[in-house]
Amino acid sequence: MFGFFDYGKYVVLNGVLQLILYTKEKNAILFTNPPEGSFTSTGLVMSSKLPRFSDEYTLTIDSADPKSISAGKSVQLTKSVTQWFTKDGVLVEGLFWKDVEALIKDYAEEGEPKKKK
Repeated sequence: MFGFFDYGKYVVLNGVLQLILYTKEKNAILFTNPPEGSFTSTGLVMSSKLPRFSDEYTLTIDSADPKSISAGKSVQLTKSVTQWFTKDGVLVEGLFWKDVEALIKDYAEEGEPKKKK
């Protein structure tokens, strides 16, 4: 009988956590502090999406606080996952990281103030 009450508490707590994940985190896979050397004061949120029955993977970088004055514009990469795997189905991690680093660089360049000529 006592086990049922413990399980009921677990179900309620799990439901609350799922609600937080659904409303606040959405598709986020990574939260960071502000990039080193960046002029922004907000961290980053990286999210991903791979629709069902699709090979098109989308990776997005946003500001953790989009309402902040220092928030950068969102950038995203959409690419077929087949570009990162060998014919044997092995992930070529270097190719994937190259694309991720380019996306991070794009985000940093979008947020930098333009130099006056």
